Amino acid sequence: MAHIDLGADEKTFPGISGLMRYRRETAKPLSELAEVLLRAPNTLPAGERELIAAYVSGRNDCDFCCASHSAFAAAQLDEGYDLVDQVRADLDSAPISAKLRALLRIAGAVQISGREVTSELVDAARAQGATDMEIHDTVLIAAAFCMFNRYVDGLGTFAPPGREAYAESARRIVEHGYGAAIPAE
Repeated sequence: MAHIDLGADEKTFPGISGLMRYRRETAKPLSELAEVLLRAPNTLPAGERELIAAYVSGRNDCDFCCASHSAFAAAQLDEGYDLVDQVRADLDSAPISAKLRALLRIAGAVQISGREVTSELVDAARAQGATDMEIHDTVLIAAAFCMFNRYVDGLGTFAPPGREAYAESARRIVEHGYGAAIPAE
């Protein structure tokens, strides 16, 4: 049960959806940030950006964000959940590009502390073909998801068990974006 009364059944509006319904004034800019970071035109495919969000959320032990963004990544990656699971289990052996691996290492450093991002990590990403914009966006995705994770878990929101619970929201996000994530009244 959430730490505060969100005014709705938490199983109907789990995780961040209940929080967005509770405070629409903050829902709009948070949804807009997620839309820009995860879906706007970018040289990193949306599935890879969602994978960064899932990776950071998993490292933060945020069940809702990890499960939802794993579903969103899986829905947009050819390899689906197999790849998401491999990355989350062992970044070093996962079958991803060297560039994505380097960016995920940066994201992992951000998850610990922004000061953990070193020139060596950035240089390694550049050596694998990452652009400054991709490095910037990776850092911002990781930082934003540390905030989202703490928001969701700090208010004790409900995270449905099982992947099937996230399938419909994955379909909706892929088709309509994060603006559709703000629940109707």
